[in-house]
Amino acid sequence: MFKFLQPAKIFLITSKAPKYVMALFIIVISIGLVEALILSPEDYKQSHSVRIMYVHVPAAWISLGIFSSITLLSLSGYIFKNKNFFLIAKSLAPSGLVFNIVALVTGSIWGKPTWGTWWAWDARITSMLILAIFYLLYLFAWRVYEDKEKVLKITTLITIFGIINVPIIKYSVEWWSTLHQPASINIMSKSSIHSSMLIPLMIMTAAFALFSLLIFLMKYNTELIKIKNKGLDRL
Repeated sequence: MFKFLQPAKIFLITSKAPKYVMALFIIVISIGLVEALILSPEDYKQSHSVRIMYVHVPAAWISLGIFSSITLLSLSGYIFKNKNFFLIAKSLAPSGLVFNIVALVTGSIWGKPTWGTWWAWDARITSMLILAIFYLLYLFAWRVYEDKEKVLKITTLITIFGIINVPIIKYSVEWWSTLHQPASINIMSKSSIHSSMLIPLMIMTAAFALFSLLIFLMKYNTELIKIKNKGLDRL
């Protein structure tokens, strides 16, 4: 199954993709920055500090999405007995960690003028920090363990335990009394955020998704080159 997922065949596609993704990213991020920094209005309470939202929120979304994807890919690797799923998951992890850290740092910067402190052991902040720890454990396991079968089991277990934290991050503002406000964007009902802020937020999210795709492709291609240099036809 998935015989088409062979290093040589995959590399023919992924090796050409980064330059197109880069071009699209530059276009989208340019539009997003103009919308976020110039055209979007300032908040009546937070003034211009609200613009940190256009980096903080997309970074958090991408980080959560990538960890969820890593978990799904790791489980799929075992179900379908295909190691390429693990390779894709491994290649996604660095960008997920980067965006997790970006979300924590920008959240701290945003928290200072909003809450009067750089850090608080708020439920959402703490659970995002825990997610970063799971990312680090996942990447650390790939680096430390040389036994391939062992590292696949360990990294999968890390993602299974880590994915429990994702809904905690999502619903922490509803389950506990936190400094974070309830979600302003709701797919099932009308969002409370105005379109003048929602549009640049969505554009910046698209830009960050493209950037994460770019990091993934570079990491994934590097892994494929390593396999190719070892003279392997399949993963």
